[in-house]
Amino acid sequence: MKAGPGRAGLVLIPLVALVGCDPAAAPLPSLKDQEGYFRPAQGAVDSRLDLAGNDSVTGASIPESSFGPAGGEESDFRLAEVAPDRLEETRTLLTELEAKQDGDRAIRFSLPADILFDFDKSTLRPDAEGPLARAQRLISAYSKAPLRIVGYTDAKGDDAYNDRLSLARANSVAARLVPGKSRAAAVEGRGERDPVAPNAKPDGSDDPAGRQLNRRVEIILLPSAGTPGE
Repeated sequence: MKAGPGRAGLVLIPLVALVGCDPAAAPLPSLKDQEGYFRPAQGAVDSRLDLAGNDSVTGASIPESSFGPAGGEESDFRLAEVAPDRLEETRTLLTELEAKQDGDRAIRFSLPADILFDFDKSTLRPDAEGPLARAQRLISAYSKAPLRIVGYTDAKGDDAYNDRLSLARANSVAARLVPGKSRAAAVEGRGERDPVAPNAKPDGSDDPAGRQLNRRVEIILLPSAGTPGE
């Protein structure tokens, strides 16, 4: 075709078929048609799969399926060390004593000094028997775990006095929990060191609630040699 006067010429561009392109990939098969499995990692914490509406441990209904540690948070408390006939009691004691497990798998719980002792004393009060009996049962459930008992004070008084008082209190607790040296226990008094709460408020005034938390005796069940997962 010729272009008319004063017009731009029309350029015809032929359509060229694209070659060398991959055809559309076939859709992947649905995962529901694929075989699957769970494979536990070596040394990992035991886990469980709960279907919706059925908690395999408590029996309580749950709104949807979940995958998590067996027995919830308690599964980290080295329960493989506990005799099967004491598992239920041990789970209860761990909860009642508010036990925690730290990064090195040591199990820790504290007994408030204000419950165990009168002010400025290291002799156990008669009404401290309840908490001490629970602590003793929990300790005995981990019969091979190395035991450490550490006393603490608040920040009142000088360091030398607080160190002596905290050690005397730790020794009193150790004598009750492992009478007659029936089990080796490392005993230590750390005075006002390692507080778990402030001894003073931000304005510098006294914080009685914080000091009360710091007055404590801590019991630590260290991982024993050959503990599963070590």
